[in-house]
Amino acid sequence: MHKGVVSRLTAVVTLAQGLLAVPAAAAPGTGNATYFAGLGSPYGGCGLPQAALDSQNFVALNEFDTPVDHGWHQRPIPASMSNIIDSFDNGHDCGRYVQVTIGDYCTGTNDDASGQPFCRNGSWVSDKYDGATLTMLDSCADSNAWCRDDPNNLDLAQNSLNLFAKAGQPVGDLRPNHWSNRHISWQFVPAPGYAGDIRVGFVQSAQPYRPVVAISHLPNGIHGVQYYSNGAWHAAPMDSDMGQDHQIAPTSTSQGTQYQIRAIDASDATLGRAYQFSLPPSCADGCGLAYTAVPYTTS
Repeated sequence: MHKGVVSRLTAVVTLAQGLLAVPAAAAPGTGNATYFAGLGSPYGGCGLPQAALDSQNFVALNEFDTPVDHGWHQRPIPASMSNIIDSFDNGHDCGRYVQVTIGDYCTGTNDDASGQPFCRNGSWVSDKYDGATLTMLDSCADSNAWCRDDPNNLDLAQNSLNLFAKAGQPVGDLRPNHWSNRHISWQFVPAPGYAGDIRVGFVQSAQPYRPVVAISHLPNGIHGVQYYSNGAWHAAPMDSDMGQDHQIAPTSTSQGTQYQIRAIDASDATLGRAYQFSLPPSCADGCGLAYTAVPYTTS
């Protein structure tokens, strides 16, 4: 089964060869895997358009841990309801990679029918696809059993399914005949083969009075952004629960389009550099594109 093209805000976790970028469980989690065709517009749930992702192999993480309760809840989830936060973690697991391993196949009915068990009238069996791996990146907040009754569900990018590999070779035909929302296990990992540095861009409608930046190409996810303004560092507020988007402020009131930021990774450590950049002239009245990349210097 698949969920179709995602029209909701979807957080994206990137799937590299053998690894996935999604929110982490304390230990490898086992759940059912579903798939979807692509992100909504203009952004996925982490605040980046699909074209700006590090990889087109990505996943959606569960937003709410509310078994049986398939209703909608406030986003970001307030501290008073922290017991229902699932692996998306209010955007704090955005930009991370997760290694996904294929598990057993269901011989029965394995759908998202409310109030019904997974894999009913059948059993879980192993086959030649067990053990295939891939690394990926994405949020899941649909009102269905997959996203609510299975806390370790991952929603995988459809085009990634046949890229899972065993012995270094893609399996090639996992979908459509060998899928049936298989069991998977997954865990967070650092970005595989990381090289270079972060990417910085302004989001759609960003302007001098509301400079919202998107941070991507991260070595180990992003837990926050700090901006330097009027002689001190400040925590930048996240844009809703889109974990890679943060609203910053200029370095001084006399330099209204000059910015300096630091990024904090999933271990709550700064990346060790400060990044200086400007709002491009094309964004003076608001950036028209979903993502406008900008160059920067470091110190």
